[in-house]
Amino acid sequence: MLLALTQWLAQDIRAFNVFGYITLRAVLAAMTSLVISFVVGPAMIRKLAAYKIGQAVRDDGPQTHLAKAGTPTMGGALILVSVAITTLLWSDLRNPYVWLALLTTLGFGAIGWVDDYKKVVHRNPRGLSAKTKMFWQSLIALAAAIYLWRHASLPVHTELIVPFLKYLVFPLGATAFIVMAYLVIVGSSNAVNLTDGLDGLAIMPTVMVSGALAVFAYVAGHAVFAKYLGLPYVPGAGELAVFCGAISGAGLAFLWFNAYPAEVFMGDVGALALGAALGTVAVIVRQELVLFIMGGVFVVEAVSVMLQVAYFKYTRRVYGTGKRILLMAPLHHHFEQKGWKETQVVVRFWIITMLLVLLGLATLKLR
Repeated sequence: MLLALTQWLAQDIRAFNVFGYITLRAVLAAMTSLVISFVVGPAMIRKLAAYKIGQAVRDDGPQTHLAKAGTPTMGGALILVSVAITTLLWSDLRNPYVWLALLTTLGFGAIGWVDDYKKVVHRNPRGLSAKTKMFWQSLIALAAAIYLWRHASLPVHTELIVPFLKYLVFPLGATAFIVMAYLVIVGSSNAVNLTDGLDGLAIMPTVMVSGALAVFAYVAGHAVFAKYLGLPYVPGAGELAVFCGAISGAGLAFLWFNAYPAEVFMGDVGALALGAALGTVAVIVRQELVLFIMGGVFVVEAVSVMLQVAYFKYTRRVYGTGKRILLMAPLHHHFEQKGWKETQVVVRFWIITMLLVLLGLATLKLR
């Protein structure tokens, strides 16, 4: 909206042409979403507390978390509102990638909202059934994947790029591309959701990864830079830098309220949506494997749950009694059980994410 206004004003006042630069609008998007979250956040937290929309803590979780019961949750709605408003204000609304990323994010956010609602209103810590949640996630992710395939310029926009190896790319057919895009979006969404178990643990890595993806989006949408760095040129992908900037700004503001001890929790409404947003952007800019690197903490958290469940079922079937690999899954709970303080786990996971993001950014040149 504001972009259209500045373009109209630029016809008479040349100074407004500066708003045509994606880099400026990405920074403004980050600042705008941050300010919106700071302004709206306190009132939203008070409303959530007044309506008794408090976190229901699972009985099988760490006993130290029982004290968190009743803390306002569904705070991820604050992030989504900020991101949506900011994206509509500063991005080029004629760009289909912007709409795809935004609608996919909001769609996963809607799933998370229903899940959180069941947890809060019905006092069911497990929320939506796994099958129901997976059905709706799959529907949205497949719709996004099919759209990207139908509007891709073959084969460049559907190649799987291997980081650090300049000439190693795998052209994907329709089925392979759609399946891969689906797995990246759904996998990223659930991985972030599984990571969101400690105060500030999920949101800061999300901020860092989205900031890095903004760089990849800008490069992918710039013909000269893409050619120089040996990356696929995806016309229009640069606008996703604005979207990623909005996520980073809103995420930083949310961290202000979510830092230990948290005043509000993100809930599935935020975690599922943000994970899907990262996955969607990564697919569009053809950096799925780089997302795997930068989001290594999310990946390890998800894998820890899968291994724990698989091993427990296997040993129960073979030995009659289920055994566990970790003291508790996801991985961050294992370290808590080992004696790490919550803040130690969070900060150390942030440090690891920062290193992985730098490694991911290094793939821009080390090819």
